[in-house]
This record gives sequence, C-alpha cells and structure tokens, in this order.
Amino acid sequence: DEVEALVEMGRADEAEAPLRWLEERASILDRASALGAAARCRGLLAAARGDSAAAGAAFERALTEHARITNPFERARTLLAFGAAQRRAKKKSAARETLGNALAIFETLGAALWANKARAELKSIGGRVRSAGELTPAEKRVAALVAEGHTNREVASLLFVTDHTVEFHLSRIYRKLGVRSRAELARRFHS
Repeated sequence: DEVEALVEMGRADEAEAPLRWLEERASILDRASALGAAARCRGLLAAARGDSAAAGAAFERALTEHARITNPFERARTLLAFGAAQRRAKKKSAARETLGNALAIFETLGAALWANKARAELKSIGGRVRSAGELTPAEKRVAALVAEGHTNREVASLLFVTDHTVEFHLSRIYRKLGVRSRAELARRFHS
C-alpha cells in the first residue's frame, strides 16, 4: 500500500526502493498474494512512468499470481489498476472490459467504495456503454464454452482462469440472460 500511495501522490521515484524490498520479500517467500501485490505495484509504477508495455506485462503477471489463490478482492484491485492504465493508454475497449470485470467482482463482494472507483474509471472512458443485460466479452466466452457442453473446470482450463472465476461469470450470465440452468443457457445462447 505504501508503494501504491507514493505512485498515486506522483512520487514514483520514492516508490522504487520500497517496491524492490517488496519484490525481494515476495520472491523469497514465494507467496502468490505478495507476488501479485508486488507485480501490481510494478505495473502502477511503469504506468506512472508512461511505459504502457511494461505496465501491461506487470499487471498480467499479477493476475497470474492472483489465479494461484482465491482472493477475488486483490484480483479486482489489480483489474482496476490495469484498466485505469489501459484507459490512460487510450485502449478504450480493453479498459472497458478490464474495468467491467473489476466492477463485477467489487459488486459481488459488496465493496462499495471500490465499486465506485471502478465506475468512475469506466465513466471517464466515454463512448458506447454496454447495456445492463449485455454480456461482457469475457462472459460471452464463458457462455459459449458452457453452451458447447464444457464443464466449469474445462472452461477454466481453456480460458486460463480459476474455477471460481468461471462460477462468478456464470452467475452473472444467468442473471443477465434470465436463465437457471446450463441447458437453458445453451438454448438461449444458440438462439
């Protein structure tokens, strides 16, 4: 949190030393939560320095580490930071999807303050906004695979996400489409 605060205050150079310490400790401990937080901070620092390629790579590493554990809040924080960096890099479509995924997780967790941050980032993108019942690209991918008859575990493996992420997307898909079963989803998705 110290690194994130320093970056947010525009003191990126001061964030380098505590970030290196965090990266070293996380590496020694090989704890996914610490490695994910360190990679997110590295992404924030790279984004603050205007290096969107390095930022994207760091955020992707963070998401890979988050997939090793079940901590949807930290995953959503990384998605929020990644989406904000994508927005600033003028990658509107990617930012909209990333921020939408962060918002969905924050809403599911009841993290109202964080959900508001994600909404504010989404609002600042401008352009076309997805309607309330429209599936996100990630939800469409999950729905298509489930409609083909794949299990949650198979979908997770094919999309390189956790089983929990698939379940999360399915609950949103069911709600948005007004379906209650996989068979109903298959009929609705292929109609």
